[in-house]
Amino acid sequence: MKIERSLRGGITTLLMVPILCATVAAGIGMAAEAEESPIEGLTRAEVLELGERMYRDGILPSGEPMRAFVQRDIEVDGTMFSCQSCHVRSGMGSTEGTVITQPTCGSWLYKPLQGAEMKAESQARVPARLDPPPFRPAYTDESLARAIRRGKDPNDRVLNYVMPRYLVGGTDMDILVYYLKNLSSKWSPGVDDTTIRFATVIGPDVNEIDREAMLGALEAHISDHNSQTRHEERRAAGGPFYKEEKYAPYRRYALSVWELEGGSETWLQQLEAHYRKEPVFALLGGITAGEWAPVHGFCERMQVPNLFPVTDYPVISDSDWYTLYFSKGYHQEGEAAARFLRRTDAITGDAAVVQVYRGTRRSRALATGFAETRRKMGLPAARNLELADEVKTDRAFWKGLVGENPGAVLALWLGGDDIASIGELSTIEPRPPMVIASSIVFGDAALSVPEKLRDITFFTKPDSFPEDEVRSRLATESWLKAKKLPITNFEIQAKMYFLGWTLATMVKMMRDDFYRDYFLDIADMMRDQYYSIAVYPRLSFGPGQRYASKGCYIVQLTGGEDPKLEKRSNWVVH
Repeated sequence: MKIERSLRGGITTLLMVPILCATVAAGIGMAAEAEESPIEGLTRAEVLELGERMYRDGILPSGEPMRAFVQRDIEVDGTMFSCQSCHVRSGMGSTEGTVITQPTCGSWLYKPLQGAEMKAESQARVPARLDPPPFRPAYTDESLARAIRRGKDPNDRVLNYVMPRYLVGGTDMDILVYYLKNLSSKWSPGVDDTTIRFATVIGPDVNEIDREAMLGALEAHISDHNSQTRHEERRAAGGPFYKEEKYAPYRRYALSVWELEGGSETWLQQLEAHYRKEPVFALLGGITAGEWAPVHGFCERMQVPNLFPVTDYPVISDSDWYTLYFSKGYHQEGEAAARFLRRTDAITGDAAVVQVYRGTRRSRALATGFAETRRKMGLPAARNLELADEVKTDRAFWKGLVGENPGAVLALWLGGDDIASIGELSTIEPRPPMVIASSIVFGDAALSVPEKLRDITFFTKPDSFPEDEVRSRLATESWLKAKKLPITNFEIQAKMYFLGWTLATMVKMMRDDFYRDYFLDIADMMRDQYYSIAVYPRLSFGPGQRYASKGCYIVQLTGGEDPKLEKRSNWVVH
């Protein structure tokens, strides 16, 4: 089939951009070179790339938006109602209110939809008279094209009018149908009939206590699952036919430990070597003392999910898909500070702001989060003052800072060593209207802020207050005790406790649809979590969201000789 001229050269223009064949192949679950292209003049990988763009973004091969009608007569732009927005990235479907969105992937479309799916040996044990009639026969390329254009299934039933009727035809429709036919059509790597293989990544810069805190808790979860206390393998092999959907998907877990060596510039190659030797379905946790970007990049490149790595330096992205982080780390504290400053009645929107920080990675992450959030809110940029190592933050420094920036808010992304003389700010006129800093970076030194300065000093606090985590902490500690794991770094152990709990839920919800994108689609649809996480007040999930903790308290010190931190904002600062 030749490319029609009606595409107006869009194919040629788009294909000038390099196409990652391996990436497309991983997304649809098969090798891009294994089958002949259905479209003359395009490789199979190119067809799948174009189909992916139609499915995910609502963009035709010509580069123009797809057009469609919803509710019979409302014309919409396809970018407003892309296929992915309802059927999710994996094509496995979703539920929104009373609307059930059926799967649109090849593994479901191109087979009859029965009342119950059973293996052949189980089916033989059921009397033929009890066989349910098919809900619908298998789709064909032609009936699928009709469903997309006219909204009718193979039984001629009219689909819900919430589903757009797309004005797509000719070669464009051939491309989209071929993409859907191959979407989630074959299990992702790392899964076989008995086992799901996972790995965790440990950087060379991690101290032994933190390493064992992460790995010990993670391995305990794997051991728990494989303990077979409920004889799941036996049930999977010969359980009652009416529970086959529950038992047949059971798999053991295997966990590999990928130890990284040397500089971070070599980590990507090391990770690829580990993966070539033993492909895994997903990465669980993982820990480094600093850099995480190489691991993140590996996951994006190979389309391998990564659940909840332990890192203060996640990659900040609005579009990357494959790593689900606990939070944005220090960047998130900077964001919260900027939002709080905007909503503070005592500070006008155009007030001058000065960020003071050292050239450390965490200080720069705080400053970046603060600056980018102010830019997104349309506020004036803060003045940035990065201190050289030899600069001392003594009285002369504070006096010069206030003198050069009278009336400015001070965002001090400095460590505890830099605030020995911070009390001088209370004696220098004009006194700053507000000082804001990170309680994590200040550490215990935050409690030493002089009382005469506490009324204008605020701190970001990204974790729970001890009194708010009593129940969830008790659950984690009881589990650690039961597993004979001493409490060493409780924050890391609590995070891994939550990861294991979440993993069990996600794998159960997958049934035997072992597709990586579906694995993450399930994470997107999870309920907010309170009880099973001890170090955050709440973890929230949603479509495409890759940072589960979305909050950060703003706190202040109480008065007196034994001050405590008190909340001055809700968990989420709007």
